[in-house]
Amino acid sequence: MTGSITIALDAMGGDDGPRTVIGGAAIALHRRPDMRFVMFGEEAAVRPLLDAHPEVDKASTFHHCDITVRMDDKPSQALRRGRRHSSMWKAIEAVKTGEADVCVSAGNTGALMAMAKVCLHTLADIDRPAIAAIWPTMRGESVVLDVGATIGADSKLLVDFAVMGGAMVRALYGIERPTVGLLNIGVEEVKGLEEVRAAGRMMREHDMKSIDYRGFVEGDDVGRGTVDVVVTEGFSGNIALKMAEGTARQIGEYLRSAMRRTWMSRLGYLLARSAFEHLREKMDPSNSNGGIFLGLNGIVIKSHGGTDADGFASAVELGYDMVRSSLLQKIVNDLNRFHTSDVPAVPAEQ
Repeated sequence: MTGSITIALDAMGGDDGPRTVIGGAAIALHRRPDMRFVMFGEEAAVRPLLDAHPEVDKASTFHHCDITVRMDDKPSQALRRGRRHSSMWKAIEAVKTGEADVCVSAGNTGALMAMAKVCLHTLADIDRPAIAAIWPTMRGESVVLDVGATIGADSKLLVDFAVMGGAMVRALYGIERPTVGLLNIGVEEVKGLEEVRAAGRMMREHDMKSIDYRGFVEGDDVGRGTVDVVVTEGFSGNIALKMAEGTARQIGEYLRSAMRRTWMSRLGYLLARSAFEHLREKMDPSNSNGGIFLGLNGIVIKSHGGTDADGFASAVELGYDMVRSSLLQKIVNDLNRFHTSDVPAVPAEQ
């Protein structure tokens, strides 16, 4: 895609609302000068911040919205008629109307997904969407999906997730035929839920031209980067994501505590400071902030609600990169290729 990229921002989303959103937009704009914004929020809260960041104000079109979706709103509450005038709905709607190329919000995840499904609809042949996360690994980065959108998935949906995850890896990293694994409790073909085993049989027996299926992977394979794409359903995926984030914080706290224990440990920290800075950079969740809603007729990015401006900037830049690399078209092409080919029927094992 050529020309500027327009990002629709829900300025009221997240724990710190407009302050984080405008600050993040300023950082992203500095790094991507051809970026433009269409922003939705309460003018009294947003306007002073835009005045403080004239470069963002100049690159933005602002729309006032009286309603904000709260972080504790249920999806059903967010979909009520009044909420469709909210900053979150309007930001998603901007993608539908073509006013923006991608939507980014740090707001309520359930509400954002419900609104995105109703407003944008799912792609043909996709029953339910997925949230894909970029996962730091020993080899670099992998894509893990689903991390919370769909609780439970049949074999067809898991295969669709694999195809979409492969398209995302190609868009992000230029890997022509990404490796894919199904998250399971063991690598043996007899282990795991029948839906997972059936998805594995389907991908083994079908010529998956867009991906390289490598079989089952276990939990420790995710951090190792054994495959480029790890596929699971949203319940186990969300638990894995939260556990990884918590473990990273736990290790960071252990290190800080150890470095403060004695004058020798503090001296050791000073001598190895560059190594610790590199470790902190690798473990910083803001560097991989942003989950992508895959399977919709449009691109929506969910930022962590508690992120800072740097983290929000990462989510904005992720949306920019996905549009620039034509992610949506890659997904549509791969799904069409898969669903129009001769996919073998895989009966359940008796």
